[in-house]
Amino acid sequence: MSYFLVKQPGLLTLIQDQGRYGAHNLGLTNGGPLDPLAFDWANRLLGNDINDTCLEVSFGGLTLESQVDSSIAITGAELSCKINGKVIEQWRSHVIHKNDLLEFGYVTAGVRAYLAVSGGFQIAPSFGSSATVVREKVGGLNGDKLQAGDELPCAATSTTGVLSVAEADRPQYGIQNGTQAVLRVVLGYQHQAFEPLERLKFFSFDYKVTDRSDRMGFRLEGEPVHTDMVGMLSEGICHGAIQIPADGQPIVLMNDRQTIGGYPKIGSMIPIDTARLAQLKPGSSIKFEEISLEDAHNIHTLHQSRYRNSSPLNH
Repeated sequence: MSYFLVKQPGLLTLIQDQGRYGAHNLGLTNGGPLDPLAFDWANRLLGNDINDTCLEVSFGGLTLESQVDSSIAITGAELSCKINGKVIEQWRSHVIHKNDLLEFGYVTAGVRAYLAVSGGFQIAPSFGSSATVVREKVGGLNGDKLQAGDELPCAATSTTGVLSVAEADRPQYGIQNGTQAVLRVVLGYQHQAFEPLERLKFFSFDYKVTDRSDRMGFRLEGEPVHTDMVGMLSEGICHGAIQIPADGQPIVLMNDRQTIGGYPKIGSMIPIDTARLAQLKPGSSIKFEEISLEDAHNIHTLHQSRYRNSSPLNH
């Protein structure tokens, strides 16, 4: 049997594919990678299908023993990666052999790294997806994060050419030189429930990422924003929706969000920026910027075009 053996699971390592869609009627959320661009590049460097299963390694600390000859690629947050004690480069494919030891250090910039293996990890789908949502106990091996002793099945593959992502195409993680992340928001249909002064506060003041942030939602701390809206019925919630609970502190809903909720929503963060938010550590400073729906569409289209037109480098 070909597999990777989990020697140390790290702080939070999850099996993920692109996510679970079409199951909201069952109360199941999407899951999937918090940083889709890094996830996609990891698969692309190995010639994998875009939905092949990878590992999302949050904060680092993962150690795997290979029981297969294959190729791997590591993208996302900056951290030390080693094969048999030798440091290897991220955003690049590497050959790995049976009995090799793959070690991840802890992140120095960003939060989440992605590990792909040639052909993807062979994980049986649950409700059409291998994506792990711990809160729902769905996906992955047992609906939970990786544990020491877990075996991650995959196919043995012959050595292929080495590919890497050009420096210009690699995201910059973390906040540089004390600056803050500016995250773009499209106002939602409930924005008029917030007085103009409250909306001005939301877009004018700085907020900090709290340590109560996770894959379900990022809880922020800063100038409270209030609304007089009461008695709201629960309704479906989109990815990136920004809820304002009674304490006025925004919550940006992420991949593992609940499928319905009853807090007022001032708007939604665009997907490119939820990925940036997911790579920020607690204590990071952010600021919201209002953009139009048309601008959001154009930004998304340009982002997709840049990815499609970027080619991996051959070595």
